[in-house]
Amino acid sequence: MSLVKIVLPEGKNQNIIAAAQRAEQDKICQPILLTSDDALQPAVDMLAAGQADGMVAGIDHTTRDVILMTRDHVGMLEGNKTFGSLFAFEFPDGRSLIMADGGVTKNPTAEQLADIVILTHDAAKSILTEMPRVACLSFSTFGSGGRDDSITKIQEAIALVKDRRSDIVIDGEMQLDAAVNAEIGKKKAPDSPVAGRANILITPDLNSGNILYKSIEQFGSAHAYGPILLGFAKPVSDLSRGSTVEDVYGCIKIIAAQVKEVKNG
Repeated sequence: MSLVKIVLPEGKNQNIIAAAQRAEQDKICQPILLTSDDALQPAVDMLAAGQADGMVAGIDHTTRDVILMTRDHVGMLEGNKTFGSLFAFEFPDGRSLIMADGGVTKNPTAEQLADIVILTHDAAKSILTEMPRVACLSFSTFGSGGRDDSITKIQEAIALVKDRRSDIVIDGEMQLDAAVNAEIGKKKAPDSPVAGRANILITPDLNSGNILYKSIEQFGSAHAYGPILLGFAKPVSDLSRGSTVEDVYGCIKIIAAQVKEVKNG
């Protein structure tokens, strides 16, 4: 079986070159390095034409540039009108965790939040080794915070997800400790299929998402990969402009896995 083709429009960057060489040696993908001064549009044109299966960009471009160029030239996933992003974390003890949205959608509506849940869940299937369990995070756990617009939005989003996708295991709203700590989850939400076992965390807005992602990375000694963009017709990863070789390699692996998931149906 031929390797998936991943286009990298910043092919002059030394970290991109090193990560691409490693990915090729490990048979993760066939990297396509573009080395012109501004190759972002040629890269997305290759995606749109089927000459590449996925793209990893952003080390020399802004997130805005990557998103708008992808939206305008590749387009949205069929039937989808929301785009977002996820981060994938690897912890020193081998655990994996997915979090969204930490990079794109500032203050999603309930409908947009439901879209982000579904997009994240489906993308996570190629990243996680365990069954996805989605926790929608809040300062409140199942109404403990009283009345608040943010709680209402989360509850409406969960209802929309359950109505559209019965296969998604989701619960909330819940506090972070209830979502990931088995003992606390059992105490606060003993009947929840997610509490204490969540491996996908959904935040209610970009403020909380970005803070949580950077907190996990800085204080949790976790390696963060992403943002992996969600909602587009082809798999695309944005990169931090401070990305290391390991960061780029990790994003290439995730995008290659997503391409294979799509191709396998």
